[in-house]
Amino acid sequence: MHPSLLLLTDSRLPAGGHAHSGGIERAVASGAVHDVPSLSSFLHGRLHTAGAQSAALTAAACAEAARLAAHSAAEDEPEPHRWLVLDAEVDARTASPAQRDASRTQGRLLFRVARRVWPSSVLDDLATITPNPHHPMALGAAAHAAGATPEEAALAAAYHAITGPATAAVRLLGLDPVAVHALLATFTPALTAQACRAGACPDWEALPAYSSPALDLLAEQHAQAEVRLFIS
Repeated sequence: MHPSLLLLTDSRLPAGGHAHSGGIERAVASGAVHDVPSLSSFLHGRLHTAGAQSAALTAAACAEAARLAAHSAAEDEPEPHRWLVLDAEVDARTASPAQRDASRTQGRLLFRVARRVWPSSVLDDLATITPNPHHPMALGAAAHAAGATPEEAALAAAYHAITGPATAAVRLLGLDPVAVHALLATFTPALTAQACRAGACPDWEALPAYSSPALDLLAEQHAQAEVRLFIS
């Protein structure tokens, strides 16, 4: 694993990830998540739907960044630019408007930080083409700039998919953080498997489009809530 991946997945990276609960705040408010076992069920579902999709899209973005870095003849790029095509692929796989807004908010914040930490012509070009990228695109491009592979980028995305909500659950429910970390440790094989599958980088049209209607509904409810501790 590339050491820079540790920085990308560090919750202390000032990219705004701590402000997003990944749906867990509304799940807690509804009573669906109330203890460690119910949190486990939530994280399992999230990893194998939204998390798997994010991992595949992040790997695709990392692979595209690597291709562009090796392809100096920018004038030979097709129209519309492939970054715009990938952006549309992410949009098409994100049914909830609230989820799309959250993805772009997180992507924009991560992108701003990544360009300062890992300066790269690929990141500069992406900023010109789509200055408000979805989070998987920003994470994949940043992972490439940091020296990571598509599979490692996918691992970072899958990791974010469960650790963000888990941390938020500790804050919202006052759960034992050691018990929650022990739970996260049980997801290690699943994280590895998701990263391996996503790192294969199939054609973009063949990227997964997993449905997670419960997460979409939670996101829409959260966006309309009058009192919120997290943005999403």
